[in-house]
Amino acid sequence: MAIATKKTLTQIAPFEAVGIVAAQSIGEPGTQMTMRTFHYAGVAEHVPTGLPRLIEIVDAKKAPKKAILDIYLKSDFRTEDKAKDVAYDLESVSVDDVASVSDDLEKKKITIKFNERDAKELHITFKMLRETAEKVSALSIEVKDEDKKIIISPKGKKDAEITLRALRRLSNSIRSALIKGVPGVKRAVVVKEGGEFFIRASGSNIVGVIAHPAVNPKKIYTNNIKMIEEVLGIEAARNAVLREIKQVLDMQKLYVDVRHIMLVADSLCAEGMVKSVGRHGLSGQKAGVLGRAAFEETIKHLVNASVKAEDDRLVGVTENIIVGQTVPVGTGRIRLQVNQPKKKSKKSE
Repeated sequence: MAIATKKTLTQIAPFEAVGIVAAQSIGEPGTQMTMRTFHYAGVAEHVPTGLPRLIEIVDAKKAPKKAILDIYLKSDFRTEDKAKDVAYDLESVSVDDVASVSDDLEKKKITIKFNERDAKELHITFKMLRETAEKVSALSIEVKDEDKKIIISPKGKKDAEITLRALRRLSNSIRSALIKGVPGVKRAVVVKEGGEFFIRASGSNIVGVIAHPAVNPKKIYTNNIKMIEEVLGIEAARNAVLREIKQVLDMQKLYVDVRHIMLVADSLCAEGMVKSVGRHGLSGQKAGVLGRAAFEETIKHLVNASVKAEDDRLVGVTENIIVGQTVPVGTGRIRLQVNQPKKKSKKSE
């Protein structure tokens, strides 16, 4: 009996305004959030938490300000040494990280000066730099081993064929050329949690990371919700929204019932893609004209509705408040029908 009573008490009453309650339950603690950032151990990244991170999530930003990637390994690679080897393979290093690239527009030459100190920290050799430059330029290369310099002279049949724009384009391509690693993955470090070694990196290139044979493709996570949606689907993105919002609130020591957060996550992902709550997302897609106009861009919505001769069925809360009708929430949704007894005709009497 006690279990049945408890179950009944946990059920939501018919026509309860769950959206308003969820908005209040998350919005009120949100006023107490700070603007602080959280420093991830080992990774030189200060990841936004609190209010800035919550805004990123509900605005469905294409990429977070600081993307973090947690990479778990297969059972054969979970030792510290093997995990470090995998981290080295994944961490991307471009030419710009280990060398200075300068343009000589007059002589139409590009000079690459090897930085030994930076290269030593990243375990990059001059030979690796030279091989990368050869792949990118595919032109005549002069190598000076004693000065650790590479000079590229992109000359065609005629010097006039090589324009300054082409030279600058080639220079930019060389700077961004990848010497090793997965594109977009930076500062990969080995972290130990719960007795297990895994890799934490800056970036969110899930596709490139799971291609590595040592990575467990079933156990990888990033705080880039849009990337999760593209690679793993909308259900995974919905779970990521739920996890990220809950993590933000937990870090601020704010308790919100998980059901409110689940409702927000479901609303953002209801149409098969992660949408924002603003005028470009949920608020801008309300069925009623008055509901859309009440949020933002009032004149735009009213003018468009006038041109298209739209009508408003007054099915939402905002629309009914504007016109002074009973709000269709709670007892306002109840419609009573009375079966009146039929009057007896005089003939029957």
